[in-house]
Amino acid sequence: MTVADDRHERRVVEAVPRSLLIDGRWQPAETAAELPVEDPSTAATLCTVPDAGPRDALAALDAADAAQPGWAATPPRDRGEILRRAFEAVMAQQDDLALLMTLEMGKPVPESRAEIAYAADFLRWFSEEAVRVAGDWRHAPDGSGRILVMRQPVGPAVLITPWNFPMAMGTRKIGPALAAGCTMIVKPAHQTPLSMLALGQILQRAGLPPGVLNIITTSHPGEVVEPLLRDGRTRKVSFTGSTAVGRALIETSAQQVLRTSMELGGNAPLVVCADADVEQAVAGALVAKLRNTGEACTAANRFLVHRSVVGEFTERLSGELGRVKVARGTEPGAQVGPLIDARALEKVEDLVRDAVSAGARVALEGGRTHDGPGYFYAPAVLADVPVTARLLREEIFGPVAPVVPFDSDEEALELANATEYGLVSYVFTRDLNRALRYAEGLQTGMVGLNKGMVSTPAAPFGGVKHSGIGREGGREGIEEYLETKYVALAV
Repeated sequence: MTVADDRHERRVVEAVPRSLLIDGRWQPAETAAELPVEDPSTAATLCTVPDAGPRDALAALDAADAAQPGWAATPPRDRGEILRRAFEAVMAQQDDLALLMTLEMGKPVPESRAEIAYAADFLRWFSEEAVRVAGDWRHAPDGSGRILVMRQPVGPAVLITPWNFPMAMGTRKIGPALAAGCTMIVKPAHQTPLSMLALGQILQRAGLPPGVLNIITTSHPGEVVEPLLRDGRTRKVSFTGSTAVGRALIETSAQQVLRTSMELGGNAPLVVCADADVEQAVAGALVAKLRNTGEACTAANRFLVHRSVVGEFTERLSGELGRVKVARGTEPGAQVGPLIDARALEKVEDLVRDAVSAGARVALEGGRTHDGPGYFYAPAVLADVPVTARLLREEIFGPVAPVVPFDSDEEALELANATEYGLVSYVFTRDLNRALRYAEGLQTGMVGLNKGMVSTPAAPFGGVKHSGIGREGGREGIEEYLETKYVALAV
């Protein structure tokens, strides 16, 4: 890194308000405690942010609750215009926001730039949806009156975002909440708080009134979030993260009967049928596996390949992954950055060891790239992975591709559905009838047909089974933040 690059990185970090955002004011935690933000490519501390406690969280809820009536009464067009201005500001700052994301999360800068654009699109999409919230007017069937159906904001929401997509997972929740007329408290992941703080500053400058958006950074989320969920003023919780944490949040939310949206873990199968275009399947597999260094709930976790093409597919995939450049995300040409932290690196290594000991064959070795600072893991491919291997049941969250052969479509569907998760699946085939059979038979909320990425703000994102509740994005996304009220009119 050159001195100029180092100075620019420091300027980008220093431009972020490293404070809590409560009632429109940037402030320290009540206890003045701070938590470090680490660069996963060097293990060095970038900066510190406040380490909030329960009192800070309740102060944020006080602000959100006080702001709720005024924000709900704000004309939808005005809410939409704020979101539109925020969209334009995010895109105007795309380069610096991408660098900031790479520094705190590790993904290569081109991927960060793509995420910034994706994140901004949620602001644009929901700026347009704000004016399209509609009710209904009906005649009572017996002619005795009229039925008026109204849509109103749920109320103050607690939004909990993950570290792997630190801005897009924020705008995917904040966008519809603001459009619907809800105030909120956002708790970003402690590993990647800077992107959310930068977004908060942008929304504030776009004209968002005090108290509508509050941001709490903390290293002890359980202590901070639980009082919010047990407080009767909170009416909604939206969480993206692990299924284990999601289950705990649902249990706590039940005490106040909160509206919940849960985007949880995944175990995505990528099915390559006998008639698939193998070159296209490998290209799709690279996208589905390497996006975000494999640290995505939508990442292909299991590669189910018909026995007639499994050799060709494995060889081609190994060749492509073997040429990938693993480097710090700011380096030119970097395609795979570091994993998020030491714990993530150790988990990936442990899953690979378990699979190999169970009988998997190493087609591409990969592994830890060096013993120095940073949490780098080069892509690996495992062939003939036995069904007993843990990495076929657990989220890998790293650049490891386990390949499992199958002999029939029925077997492939059985293998694909043999999991508690049901977020997304991918299918490669040139047969339309086969594609539709898979699309209908796969127990997932989303299916990618002959493509390795399904995410778009215009479509409903979400899963079934233990992968979650509710949908984000599309027309359905704003529904998660609206209540239905029925008014009976005598005529």
